[in-house]
Amino acid sequence: MAIIKSVRGFTPKIGKGSMVAENATIVGNVEIGEQSSVWFGAVIRGDVNAIRIGKKCNIQDGACLHATYDLSPHPSVTILGDGVSVGHNAIIHGAQIGDNCLIGMGATVLDNAKVGEGCIIAANALVLSGAVLEPNGLYAGVPAKRLKEVTPEQRINTLERTTRDYMHYASWFPEYYVDEQDEQK
Repeated sequence: MAIIKSVRGFTPKIGKGSMVAENATIVGNVEIGEQSSVWFGAVIRGDVNAIRIGKKCNIQDGACLHATYDLSPHPSVTILGDGVSVGHNAIIHGAQIGDNCLIGMGATVLDNAKVGEGCIIAANALVLSGAVLEPNGLYAGVPAKRLKEVTPEQRINTLERTTRDYMHYASWFPEYYVDEQDEQK
């Protein structure tokens, strides 16, 4: 069974129809929208500040979501819009990710960065603290730089397909579905 823990008076809230793998960890001030999935070994640690994940998101194997303490000089929260895919072993630390984005495998997005809607962050890219990435861009490198506009084909074949595919993959694991808020106690 997944590790779902309350801390500092906050209990994670997981939307109906979401899938949480048996060794995923979700702690504290976390809200996950409906029909999302949290995969094997993923950690969503809302112990120090809020983490909000939209509908139809997928947090893939080994990904880590965290933030910076709400009482620190420069706090940060993690916010993911709807339809966001967070690739294997990616890290999002106190950043805001717009709707329908893909954060590639091993990518890192740091505190108070803002990733615009419809972006693709390439595998192993590093989005620096405080960076503001314009919508619908393909960003890559260390630090991440805009390479080009996301094409209509990439939007369909990468962004929309990944969201749709992960919703399908989650259906293979009915034993990990959260259908009622009461099951999270």
